[in-house]
Amino acid sequence: MKRWMARAAAGVEALIAVLLAAMVVLVFGNVVLRYGFNGGITFSEEVSRWLFIWITFLGALLALREHAHLGVDALVGRLPPAGRKACLGITHVLMLYVLWLLFQGSVAQAKINWDVAAPVTGLPMAVVYAAAIVFALGAAFLLVLELVQLVTGRLADDQLVAVRESEEAAMLAQVLAPRQDLPAGKLERGA
Repeated sequence: MKRWMARAAAGVEALIAVLLAAMVVLVFGNVVLRYGFNGGITFSEEVSRWLFIWITFLGALLALREHAHLGVDALVGRLPPAGRKACLGITHVLMLYVLWLLFQGSVAQAKINWDVAAPVTGLPMAVVYAAAIVFALGAAFLLVLELVQLVTGRLADDQLVAVRESEEAAMLAQVLAPRQDLPAGKLERGA
């Protein structure tokens, strides 16, 4: 299962890279054509906006998988393992409810906008809402999988906090943490 999940994550990362490259080509090409040749790519703005929406939702899905979303763990980090397990279970159930609401709303909007054509490309506007549908389904799968691991006791204590405090705090904690390979009481600076 872990191998399959890693391959799926790599596939999503590759898709994000392709979408980002297409967005850069469209936007940069449109700028060059507009200012250099007084022309432009007519669908560039519309398609690049859609690509940005898809990149955002797919990136959020990867961040959820890697527990990379920023948050405040000052209280949860100080709880004993049983308290952290309870908090993780409660937050996962709440997030599943929010994902259900997002899924329902996105499906409803996709149905409403299926026959509404985008102004330039003529594609259905439902393409925009499909990104939220894909995110809701993928995130729900990840949360249910982790919730099952939590209930069956297959999550380690360091996996019981689902957010990161901040990039600076994480880096500072890593620098200030005592190294495991040094004798107790001796910190090596800059390690």
